Amino acid sequence: MKKILLFLFSTLLINMASAQKLSEDMFIENLLKQMTLEEKVGQLNQYSGNWKATGPNKVSANNVQEIEKGHIGSMLNVFGADVTRALQEHAMKSRLKIPLLFAQDVIHGFRVTLPVPLAEAASWDLTAIEKSARIAATEASAAGIHWTFAPMVDIARDPRWGRVVEGAGEDTYLGSQIAKARVKGFQGEGIGHTNSVVACAKHFAAYGAAMAGRDYNTVDISRRSLWETYLPPFKAALDAGVGTFMTSFNDLNGIPSTGNRYLLHDILRDKWHFKGVVVSDWGAIRELVPHGLCKDDKDAALKAINAGCDIDMESNCYNRYLADLVKAKAVSEETLDNAVRNVLRLKYKLGLFDDPFKFSNAEREKRELANPDHKKSAKEIAEKSIVLLKNDHETLPLSAKQKNIALIGPLVKSKADMKGPWAIQWDTDDDLISFYEGMEARIPQKTSLLYAKGCDINTTDKSGFDEAVETAAKADITIMVMGESFEMSGEARSKTDISLPGVQEELIKKIKSLGKPVVVVLMAGRPMTFSWTAEHADAILYTWWLGSEAGNAIANVLYGDYNPSGKLPITFPRSVGQIPIFYNAKNTGRPTPDENKISYGSAYIDSPNSPQYAFGYGLSYTSFKYSDLKLSSNQMLPSETLRVSCVISNTGKKKGEETVQLYIRDMYASATRPVKELKGFQKVDLAPGQSTTVNFIIDKETLSFYNQDMKWGVEPGTFKIMIGGASNNTPLEAQFDVI
Repeated sequence: MKKILLFLFSTLLINMASAQKLSEDMFIENLLKQMTLEEKVGQLNQYSGNWKATGPNKVSANNVQEIEKGHIGSMLNVFGADVTRALQEHAMKSRLKIPLLFAQDVIHGFRVTLPVPLAEAASWDLTAIEKSARIAATEASAAGIHWTFAPMVDIARDPRWGRVVEGAGEDTYLGSQIAKARVKGFQGEGIGHTNSVVACAKHFAAYGAAMAGRDYNTVDISRRSLWETYLPPFKAALDAGVGTFMTSFNDLNGIPSTGNRYLLHDILRDKWHFKGVVVSDWGAIRELVPHGLCKDDKDAALKAINAGCDIDMESNCYNRYLADLVKAKAVSEETLDNAVRNVLRLKYKLGLFDDPFKFSNAEREKRELANPDHKKSAKEIAEKSIVLLKNDHETLPLSAKQKNIALIGPLVKSKADMKGPWAIQWDTDDDLISFYEGMEARIPQKTSLLYAKGCDINTTDKSGFDEAVETAAKADITIMVMGESFEMSGEARSKTDISLPGVQEELIKKIKSLGKPVVVVLMAGRPMTFSWTAEHADAILYTWWLGSEAGNAIANVLYGDYNPSGKLPITFPRSVGQIPIFYNAKNTGRPTPDENKISYGSAYIDSPNSPQYAFGYGLSYTSFKYSDLKLSSNQMLPSETLRVSCVISNTGKKKGEETVQLYIRDMYASATRPVKELKGFQKVDLAPGQSTTVNFIIDKETLSFYNQDMKWGVEPGTFKIMIGGASNNTPLEAQFDVI
């Protein structure tokens, strides 16, 4: 009887789910039948408000008229509960009363600015990263936003590219895990909940491989690189339920992504069965013309819609030409209807047909945008994102014994730079805590702060050097806060020189010549080169851009209130001449085991092959020991799993957190494999003297790759296991065979 009841209950649930789906499909089909050709095209048009304006001035009178005609389906750069409500009221004046979608680039926080994505990736803390996206979604949705153009899941191995700041770094595995965490954070309990926003996996695809690190540039990579390196984070985002995809600006092997049917249709729709919305990046459809794929804007509209791009963001190509293309049968009605279905389905899932104003609640907006819990969490996430690169002679943490502390550098008192690029613009920066303010609030009683700017960020002017030297001479220790301005990273911010800008490193040399301890705090949105500083500074913290609570977070780490645990998600080169440089490269036929000896091997004659700081690297105020590596077997069948364990011990004097990293190497295969690949990581928090056992599972998926025939699977052979605290520091190694 219990089995019968269980069967009936299960059948009822299935039927209820089917009925709900049927209801959605019937609603959309009935609505489609009522729509004119122009109204259908309207759903595929996305326009921007004026992001520098507030209130009614955000949207032009002409766009308001188009909204009332049902000729605009979505808008970006429009937010605020009152503003979105007012615009939605205009949409309700349209013939079919189809609600608008409001989208925004909510990249790392909304009212509370969180660390830039590359900084958060340095935490290797998936729970914290998901929470960060959750905070951003809660605030953004309270301001009337339905949809964020995030996360960016592009793998990036060239720090010259300004948009490296928006992603998770160089590694496919880490990037895929972070992609899933961010999608879950943004979408929360699901699309349609009023404290969630629809996520968007961007930029599809391989944008991070732009030649020479130059934004918008051509991408020319093998099919193997595309499938092994650049596509997996997008698939991970899709598996996490991401609602939308955005096309990339670049061409890919000769076909611009926005007109690339192989990407948008063959892979995304046919192979991956994606049912959501595909939106172009800003103006990307129109840009098919200068790319040389299309002769004019009309041809661009034709190729984009037929490739599988649903929404035209700010190109105005669909608006002008799509109806005529359908009438001329160059675009089928089925193609148009499928694109419109995708947009209507998203609006249905959001619940906007039931209540167009459900996200436009001024009371909730006021409550969430002033939520003190968000700032508290922002500080905690910022602390986790800081990477300790050097700490000679236990220079850090600071102590009460240091009575006079000199704070020198162009970023000591900056507030605006703390927010980093792609932050939401507000009227004031009052909510941003500068480094100086953070130190002022944290220093012990009877400790004095001495300040001198020393120089600007990007200048040849050394007139402030003397004051800086005089200030440092009076101090027990000097903290130099150096780096880029926030405007040096982000979209259209590629650089050929990624060294410390201007005369900053010269100033560090001057201060170091005094013979007193020097701590360098570096802020940037990309890896920089700073070889002299790396060799001579007593301690170095890489803090990226940490957002609203930057100053408080850095001060807490400097004083040891938080023991730094960040690990680099991207390799730091010694010089720009090493780029691209990444940890999971392939061996050559002539590897160079001794980089100090000139030979006919794959090496430079003027530099080691090794980076300044490796992927996965990061120090702590305590120390960790790795021991007792065990494998459940030295052989496994592809259908079996292998258990790997090791012991991690805190051998230092402070409580600390370590990120245990598991790498593998396929020693020989039908296609050459990288020298190591990250396949797992775990964070462990240990008190002094405490030990714990960390376990990993190796299965078929862990060992699979695209073979010589580009078929996914595992091959028999020998595999090496490597475990440690960085890609270049894996003290535990063992081998096993797949038979």
